[in-house]
Amino acid sequence: MTTAATRCTSLWQLRTRALELGHRTLVMGVVNITPDSFSDGGVFLDPEAAVAHALQLLEEGADLLDLGAESTRPGLRAGGVVGSIMAPAVSADEEQARLLPVLEGILQARPNTAVSVDTYKAATARAALQAGAEIINEVSGFAWDAEMASVCAEFKAGVILMHTRGRPEVWRSQPQLAPDELLATVRAGLVASLAAAAAAGIPPQAVVLDPGYGFGKRFGENYVLLARQRELLSLGRPLLAGVSRKSFLGRTLAPLHSGSDGSGSDGGGDDAPIEARETASVAALVAAILHGASIVRVHAVRPAVEAARIADAVLAGGREI
Repeated sequence: MTTAATRCTSLWQLRTRALELGHRTLVMGVVNITPDSFSDGGVFLDPEAAVAHALQLLEEGADLLDLGAESTRPGLRAGGVVGSIMAPAVSADEEQARLLPVLEGILQARPNTAVSVDTYKAATARAALQAGAEIINEVSGFAWDAEMASVCAEFKAGVILMHTRGRPEVWRSQPQLAPDELLATVRAGLVASLAAAAAAGIPPQAVVLDPGYGFGKRFGENYVLLARQRELLSLGRPLLAGVSRKSFLGRTLAPLHSGSDGSGSDGGGDDAPIEARETASVAALVAAILHGASIVRVHAVRPAVEAARIADAVLAGGREI
């Protein structure tokens, strides 16, 4: 692997294949199989609808898919196995009942699809990998279930390790961090996740890192993180950015949609609605690519594919100067 001035170039080792990262941005399409996700909860809860949506995302140019069956939006209770007495908001059995029929349907229709599963539960990860998933997208960075790292190692899965500051129920009440403190916090969390992966026997080439936009970051902190995202490349692994439709974009757009000055507390009622955040999502996506992201996680694939093509051309042009 090499670390260029713009982003890491590397082969990302998955369960049965490797993906080349860094030369062209990969677009990951989101399939939410939940009744309550912040963006499209309930729309694709029916397995047939979810499979059809996933296949449509592939037709629009998605390079890989990310399936999630439990919402982790701010304010929700997300329990874990370690360090908490709270039960998960969604049991592993319910999560698998939602997830596995969709995973199996996608792979039956498109067997070569690289599918990621968004879960922090080891039992769900094991079931998904046995059913053909290639990647585990772990929003807690191996912090919420002590068995998760060993399951990923056992199956030689690709892993996405996200930085999460606390649990969803406390995200809106955490104190604001100064820019340098924020970057140090995110870096330290990702370093700890990398150490947990290494201790479990997961090779570095199986790991992609996610700064965790919106996951325990207050409104303005997300912009600081986006502007300084490239600093995280010094950790030596490619970056994934998930900025699509996030609430910090809705807060910035609030004055254009409600007359608000957009200065309310995180999670307030004045944010621009989800359906009004698509252009902002594309703008943030381009910023993320220009600041080092090799993969972008999105809800609307076609505009993301087109925007990524332009951002990649800008990066290529900069290397030629």
